[in-house]
Amino acid sequence: MIPLRDDIPTRRFPLINYTLIALNVLVYIFQSLLGPNEQALVYQFALIPFSFTSSLSLGDITDIFTSMFMHAGLAHIGGNMLYLWIFGDNVEDRMGRGRYLLFYLAGGFVASLTHILTNPGSQIPTVGASGAIAAVLGAYLVLYPKSRVLTLVPLGFFIRMTMLPASLVLGLWFVLQFFSGVTSLGGPDVGGVAFWAHIGGFVTGVVLAKVLARRQEPDRMYW
Repeated sequence: MIPLRDDIPTRRFPLINYTLIALNVLVYIFQSLLGPNEQALVYQFALIPFSFTSSLSLGDITDIFTSMFMHAGLAHIGGNMLYLWIFGDNVEDRMGRGRYLLFYLAGGFVASLTHILTNPGSQIPTVGASGAIAAVLGAYLVLYPKSRVLTLVPLGFFIRMTMLPASLVLGLWFVLQFFSGVTSLGGPDVGGVAFWAHIGGFVTGVVLAKVLARRQEPDRMYW
């Protein structure tokens, strides 16, 4: 299933969400322009679990945040930014700009820690915003459980476009991540999807959603 948009309008311009999307895109363009030198950049600023667990330094901690704005390919960044575009604006709307930014970074941080704990010996660079975006999805599920999402649903050779409950779209997404994460435990150290980062981020979003979200209120500007 591929979500396209939701049916919840925002009351305020989602400045932080759009800025996050723009930063991710700009960093990806910068990576792409480096050509053969891109690999050196990845190893310098990506998250490498073994470096974090073997000799923790300030640089390893900052790598958690820099890795959140790097991506491995066009499909990688395209999928991540699509989800952030659809669901992030509404979460920012409920939390306010300042809280949403802190929430996003905290979600990505916990997601990275979850990945490190489940892959402590991995020397494979990890990049992507999906851990932080998973937190956004968890928060959206808590804050807007009755919303509906326009979704592309493949049916064999046909593709149907239909409105589905957000609880189904996001709930199924989490279930798939969880079972994929469980089956990946104890497997070989190969590159792929950081399922446990997604799980850790999503759970963080669920937990923090009610804490940081403001009650529905008349429109007013705030940070």
